[in-house]
Amino acid sequence: MTHTVHPYAHRLGIIRDWKSRWFAKNPADYRFNVMVDAAIRRFLKKRLRGMYVTSVEIERSQNAIRVIVKTSRPGLVIGRGGEGSTKLTKEIEKIVRSVPSGGKSEKMAIRLDIEEVRSPESQSPVVAYMIAEGLEKRQPFRRVLKQTVEKVMANRDVEGVRIAIAGRLGGAEMSRQEEIKRGRVPLQTLRADIDFAREQAYLPYGIIGIKVWIYRGDIFSDDKKN
Repeated sequence: MTHTVHPYAHRLGIIRDWKSRWFAKNPADYRFNVMVDAAIRRFLKKRLRGMYVTSVEIERSQNAIRVIVKTSRPGLVIGRGGEGSTKLTKEIEKIVRSVPSGGKSEKMAIRLDIEEVRSPESQSPVVAYMIAEGLEKRQPFRRVLKQTVEKVMANRDVEGVRIAIAGRLGGAEMSRQEEIKRGRVPLQTLRADIDFAREQAYLPYGIIGIKVWIYRGDIFSDDKKN
């Protein structure tokens, strides 16, 4: 029987690396670290919405947490003279301290790194947010899908794209699903570099869910070593 698997998780350890990189010796530390990671991700998802963030990676050393934010518009996150990143670091420190852990959280220093991502049209989180933005501006959903797919396929790194949206499309009483696809999206091929993202468009008559799959060619072991 077929089972739907997450395209990222399906390729972990093959062509993908973990987005949280740390090691915990005892269950209490592990539980605390997972709770901190989840709290940071939840906060950043809400706080950096609209800033074209593609991924948030978390690394740990003995007494510091390094948060790597990858975005196609770093200027929006950093702010004038680095004000934005300083404020964001303080807010993350506050979030970490609020996680119950018996006082251990106060020792953790936060280091925020912001990295720029080239060709945002080949990044599924950016594409998903572009669709959400179009729908929130009350543009017709078919036009939004068609224009977005053409924009993505114009990028030479992209070999295939699939977009699915579901909800009360066009304000209809009954929810339904629409899908558009161009090129190839081989989900079962483990060496296929498939970027997947989910997003939500908040409309007056309900939430519309968006899923984006982008196929950027195959990754072979030689490429990985290089």
